[in-house]
Amino acid sequence: MTELHGFVLLEDRFIREYNTRARLWEHRQSGAQLLSLENDDENKVFGIAFRTPPPDSSGVPHILEHSVLCGSQKYPVKEPFVELMKGSLNTFLNAMTYPDKTIYPVASTNLKDFYNLIDVYLDAVFHPLISPYTLYQEGWHYELEEPQGEMTFKGVVFNEMKGAYSSPDSVMAEEAQHAVFPDTIYRYDSGGEPESILSLTYEKFRTFYETYYHPSNALIYFYGDDDPEQRLKYMAEALKAYTRREIPVEIPLQPRFSAPQKKEVTFDSGDDPNAKAQITLNWLLVESGNLEEILALHILDHALIGTSASPLRKALIDSGLGEDLTGGGFQTGYRQTMYSVGLKGVAEPDTDQVEQLILDTLSEIAEKGFDPETLRASLNTVEFSLRENNTGSYPRGLVMMLNAVENWVYGHNPIDALAFEAPLNAIKQRFQAGERFFENLIRRHFLENPHRVSLVLRPDPQLGQQRAAAEQQRLQQARAGMTAEQIEEIVQITRELKRRQETPDSPEALATIPMLTRADLEPKIKTIPSEEILLAESKILYHDLFTNGILYLDLGFDLHTLPQEWLPYLPIFSRALLETGTRDLTFVQLLQQIGQRTGGIYPTTLFSLSRHTHQSAAWLFLRGKAMTDQAADLLAILKDVLTSARLHDRERIRQMVLENKASMESGIVHAGHRVVNTRLKARFNEADWAAEQTSGVSQLFFLRDLLTKIDTDWESVHQTFESIRSTLLQRAVAVCNITLDSANWQMIRPRVEDFLNSLPQGQSRRHSWSTGKLPDVEGLSMPLQVNFVGKGANLYQHGYTFHGSALVIVPYLRGSYLWEKVRVQGGAYGGFAVFDQQSGNFNFLSYRDPNLDQTLQAFDQTSDYLRRLELSESELTKAIIGAIGEVDAYQLPDAKGYTALIRHLLGITDEERQRIRDEILNTTQADFRQFGEVLESVRQHGVVVALAAPPVFESSRFAGQFSMVKIL
Repeated sequence: MTELHGFVLLEDRFIREYNTRARLWEHRQSGAQLLSLENDDENKVFGIAFRTPPPDSSGVPHILEHSVLCGSQKYPVKEPFVELMKGSLNTFLNAMTYPDKTIYPVASTNLKDFYNLIDVYLDAVFHPLISPYTLYQEGWHYELEEPQGEMTFKGVVFNEMKGAYSSPDSVMAEEAQHAVFPDTIYRYDSGGEPESILSLTYEKFRTFYETYYHPSNALIYFYGDDDPEQRLKYMAEALKAYTRREIPVEIPLQPRFSAPQKKEVTFDSGDDPNAKAQITLNWLLVESGNLEEILALHILDHALIGTSASPLRKALIDSGLGEDLTGGGFQTGYRQTMYSVGLKGVAEPDTDQVEQLILDTLSEIAEKGFDPETLRASLNTVEFSLRENNTGSYPRGLVMMLNAVENWVYGHNPIDALAFEAPLNAIKQRFQAGERFFENLIRRHFLENPHRVSLVLRPDPQLGQQRAAAEQQRLQQARAGMTAEQIEEIVQITRELKRRQETPDSPEALATIPMLTRADLEPKIKTIPSEEILLAESKILYHDLFTNGILYLDLGFDLHTLPQEWLPYLPIFSRALLETGTRDLTFVQLLQQIGQRTGGIYPTTLFSLSRHTHQSAAWLFLRGKAMTDQAADLLAILKDVLTSARLHDRERIRQMVLENKASMESGIVHAGHRVVNTRLKARFNEADWAAEQTSGVSQLFFLRDLLTKIDTDWESVHQTFESIRSTLLQRAVAVCNITLDSANWQMIRPRVEDFLNSLPQGQSRRHSWSTGKLPDVEGLSMPLQVNFVGKGANLYQHGYTFHGSALVIVPYLRGSYLWEKVRVQGGAYGGFAVFDQQSGNFNFLSYRDPNLDQTLQAFDQTSDYLRRLELSESELTKAIIGAIGEVDAYQLPDAKGYTALIRHLLGITDEERQRIRDEILNTTQADFRQFGEVLESVRQHGVVVALAAPPVFESSRFAGQFSMVKIL
């Protein structure tokens, strides 16, 4: 038996799929398990996970996730997490609460920084300070500043979860989990139901920590190119004081229903007379650890609902019974998996029809069989995704950790969860042998499975008022039951909490946080290889990067060829190119080809002002990828959709409008700060105005109007789409961005050039767009329990000239002043500052915020804060390091190629980037104070946009100034 630094080797295996050596260890003394993944990825990842089964819906796992990062024995500052955010080169830094586990991951490409992050996180989880005041701040408390004043509930998680329960989609997802698992811990909300959060006491809070945050319950993870023995040596030192103990973490299986069940719940629809219901069917499926079956269910999920052509999705959308799909499809992350699918935007009398349609469609597929082309497309799509291992902005090692923990936390082998080749090949062989494998999955897991819940979510216009009244009644009853001494105690707690919040950390405490030095920073910018190739009428940008045999191709068209009245059609037009079919293919056949022959094609837009030209860049891109031996297929599909998409298909386009509308409406609550930010920016320049027309509130209103227009004046809608196609999709206004290694590029370059030369010719002219005028103080109203607040101005219009120090100051504000004022003291889930160096737009934003006026006041005081700021040399260095970390954000090859394309279109040169980096590295305290002067223009001239419920605006001191827009 191999033993090293007190760790016993349980398994040693090479994972060929990821070119990674995996070794699973157990610490003999403490019982902690450690998964060590060794490879050549410089983006190193560490994580520690604990099984945290919730005892109720008080949110104690979630509140603890926040709280342990609020100071520890070794690092006794108020927010070590924030200090790391401000001054680290991290590529990931966060923590996540799941229904039965809590995970603390970090990542960095810098080895010294990586171990600094690990050190802080380990001390946080094993030695947190978690006083009662930590619970008051992060969980909940009574807020009462004077004995005769108004008492309220405050707390970061309390307000976060009020925001979550304002979203019908979130309510549906949570209630589906509870309905499928009524007899296990999954009947509780580990995030916390707002009303139940108020029952959490400090004793329960502390007991939960002491029960579950122990190495015997810890799953420790390392990934990347650092020394694997150093990992063990380091962790042996961290674990040496602990001995093994039994921890009650066994999660029982949910007993199976003998017959399907029905359940109804409600959501707050406010005064929206058009609010409709949602319905999902929800099944309990297989236990975790059955990896072949779980992978097969992922493929089945894609085949059923993964694209617009998938038969279950198509049947639901074609029925006209609702507006868009709801439910999460196949869901892991529980001891037993589940499946959820249904429709939103359903008339209440039609919910039974939706249920029957789902069951009938599944029965028909099981009986008649899938179209084999659909299954081939889904198999290829899932396999391509597994082999590409493209995790976007997430480090690859983090996604692998999440996959491993899903198996590991239930006592299964975590390495098995990473090796997909064997289960994938077994599934492919069964399919290729003609076995009705996927049809039998439907029969077994859906049709013959009585553990099914039909869940209907109905609109309730009174629910919001009832919640508000219930909260006030609870406060009144609590206060009525208090003695004068107890009320005085609450006042003292409120004052002491504010004192703690407002008292800065001492220099001695801050000095404990491990830091890099400026000498650890690379003085030179990171460059991306780029070559510009000019054809007769088109342009190719080529980036010689290793992509593991995958061609990444971005095809762009200049939107300034379009008049402004056509811009709102773009989101539907771009979907229609890929989802209506072509001259020779139905839309089902087209999506099958895309799924079988490529890694996917999807549309996106770029809207940005260029600081150098003072003109706006506006582009529509089709972003595609394929293995190099399928490059010809990708190009052929692109040519087909560009030249012969069926833009005359009225019903398909109407369906897409309904889906986009429903998606935007449901997304507002989750991303209200983005809605506010987009609306704010629309006031300042042409590019951001166009972005709001295509992705903001204006787009939502346009989609609602477009539905009527499709029904009453389809010919004009169709003609607009045809005009956009003939005007926009021309080679003269096209740019093609290629990311691929040079050897493969030489082979496919002639095909790309032939493709571009085959695009339509035509004449075009550049249009200017008139942006109109929006009010200076705007209220966006909808039924919400929390608010999203924004205030902003264009700094360039008020005389500011960009300097690289702004990229140090703005992140510093997010992690210091705004964090303290808006989140810690104000109780919001987030407070942000966003600066666009191209346009000069500077916006303050808050997220899931209980306040409006108080937050606007905090925004206005930012300039004074900066002008008075006294920064130590270490704090300044920390801010500079944090800025470099943001500038040097880690990117995978496709993201590098796309970034280089954007820089080219905006005229951003490497020389300019180096100058800005030099300015970042040489930022001084004087720059902070000068920027404070600049932000005075936001206080004096800034415009305000807030998203909130109507009563919030009515009670605001700005009540008479808000120009109101009703969203829902």
